[in-house]
Amino acid sequence: MGFTKTTEESSQYDHLENKSVNEIINNINFEDQTVALAVEKSLLQIETLIECVVSKLKAGGRLFYIGAGTSGRLGILDASECPPTFGVAHDLVIGLIAGGDTAIRKAVENAEDSTEQGWQDLRNHQVSPNDFVLGIAASGTTPYVVHALNKCNENSVATGCITCNDGSPLVLAANYPIIVNVGPEYITGSSRMKAGTAQKLVLNMISTTTMIQLGKIKGNKMVDMQLSNNKLVDRGIRMIMNELNIPQLAAEKLLNKHKSVRKAINSYSQ
Repeated sequence: MGFTKTTEESSQYDHLENKSVNEIINNINFEDQTVALAVEKSLLQIETLIECVVSKLKAGGRLFYIGAGTSGRLGILDASECPPTFGVAHDLVIGLIAGGDTAIRKAVENAEDSTEQGWQDLRNHQVSPNDFVLGIAASGTTPYVVHALNKCNENSVATGCITCNDGSPLVLAANYPIIVNVGPEYITGSSRMKAGTAQKLVLNMISTTTMIQLGKIKGNKMVDMQLSNNKLVDRGIRMIMNELNIPQLAAEKLLNKHKSVRKAINSYSQ
C-alpha cells in the first residue's frame, strides 16, 4: 500500500513481559498523554466535519457511525449515549458494527473483511443523501468501512472518517477525513489503545458539539436528558431550582408534572 501504516509500526518499548507493573502503567500513561495533543492537530478537520453534520441534522438527516471491532464499538457507544444525554430520538445517531450486534460483545470472524455488508447495513436503515456517514477505522483499510463509504459516494451520501493513517483508502474515500496520528502503540498493533482513545475523544467532540449546535444544551446543562434513574431526577430538580431560583419542593412538582427539565423551566417562565 502506498502509505505509512503507523498503527502497525513497532512499539518503542520491548521485552514487556520482563517489566514490572509500575513500569508498564507508567509507560502506558506516558503514551496516553500524547493522544490529546495528536487530536489537537486535527481540530480544523474535526470542525469542518461537524459543520457538515450539523447542517444535515438540522435539515432532518441522521448521523451514522460505521466501523468494525474496537472502532465499531466506540461508534455504538457514542451513538447509544445521545438519547439519554440529549433527549434525541434513538434513530438520530446510529452506530453500525461489522458482524451486527453480536460483535459488540464477541468478535465475529471475518466480518470486517466483507466488501458488501457495510453498504447493506446502511441500506437496511434507508440511508439517503439527507444523512451523513462517518467511517471509523484506525488502520484506514477495513473493507467493511471503506467499501461502504465508496458506495455512499456513488449515491450522493456525505461521508467522513476517523483514522490514524494518512493516505489510507478510508481517507481517500471520505469527503471529510479526520486523521489523528498517534504513532506506534505500546503493544505493537494494538489499536484499541492510543488509536481507540483518539477515536473516543473525536467522537465526544462530534456528538457533543453537534447537539449543542442543535440546541440540546441550555447554558451548560443537559435540559433535555432522559430522566431514567434517581440520580438524573435529582440532577434535574437541582437544575430547575438553580435556573428558576425556587425551593426544592416547587422544583419537584414542576418536574413531576412536565417530565422534562426544559419543559418545566419553560412552563414557569410563561
